[in-house]
Amino acid sequence: MIINSNYKAQFPFKYGHVNTIFPALFRRIRTFSYVRKRMELEDGDFMDLDWSKVGSERLVLLVHGLEGSSDGNYIKGMIKAFNRHAWDGVALNFRGCSGEPNRLHTGYHMGASPDLKAVVDYINSFNQYQELVIIGFSLGGNVLLKYLGEEQDRVPAFLKKAIAFSVPCHIPSANIEIDKWQNRLYLARFLRSLNEKLKIKSQLFPDLVQLPKGRLPKNFKEFDDYYTGPVHGFKDAQDYWTRCSSTLFMPDIKIPTLLVNAKDDSFLSDACYPYEIAENHPYLYLEIPEHGGHVGFVDFEDRRQYWSELRALAFAEND
Repeated sequence: MIINSNYKAQFPFKYGHVNTIFPALFRRIRTFSYVRKRMELEDGDFMDLDWSKVGSERLVLLVHGLEGSSDGNYIKGMIKAFNRHAWDGVALNFRGCSGEPNRLHTGYHMGASPDLKAVVDYINSFNQYQELVIIGFSLGGNVLLKYLGEEQDRVPAFLKKAIAFSVPCHIPSANIEIDKWQNRLYLARFLRSLNEKLKIKSQLFPDLVQLPKGRLPKNFKEFDDYYTGPVHGFKDAQDYWTRCSSTLFMPDIKIPTLLVNAKDDSFLSDACYPYEIAENHPYLYLEIPEHGGHVGFVDFEDRRQYWSELRALAFAEND
């Protein structure tokens, strides 16, 4: 347990919603570009990986959140911060998140740890990097923590540390929170994007995916009951949420891992702050700043970097 976080939000970023919204709408990451490489998957699908290299033997891998991509400000800001400190960076794009539909009727979800494993193994096959650190955000953080617990002692030796920010690690209760009135705008934005992808899937795979009769889903339960759960092998939304919650897998993590969940993150339930797991865990470090919002942590003391980027660097580079 890291009791005293050193993130000190200034006004107006002591309000969680301001800290959540500001980086997405107003942050600008300048003089930054990627080189894209497509990774073919064993099931015939693909994922696009976006690289920013400085010629290092150290690599940071970024895993984005729900309906995000490598183009997110929080992804580019983190990679740029690590580039400045002589780390290569790569951002994965989950299936269907790189700007074009993926090839299968399935997609990605909160438990897509096999895809993360495939990316880690693919990078390891280059024999180019001596050190790998993975950073996941929100959904991507849940996928990361699940992967680490599932693999336990089987993670490649070059994977040294992991960091996760703003993780709804107990999915059933987190989805109760996201459905509350104060999160209505966020939920509407997520569902608008997810429903557009559902329409595309129904056009590309009319025999496998049909649009619901009447109206499109208006919350995660409806969407996951109708699409995410069944097409990915789960009974329904509740089965999917329960089986993919990373709190189930955290006790088995075997590499140093930092979980940072802000106390004022409106997306998270009480169960998303796993005090009891972290208290006696030899590898899991739980940090709960008073402020930060959801994937926010705005800090203007260093105009180039947010607190989350400084914190990740400190954890990655210190023993």
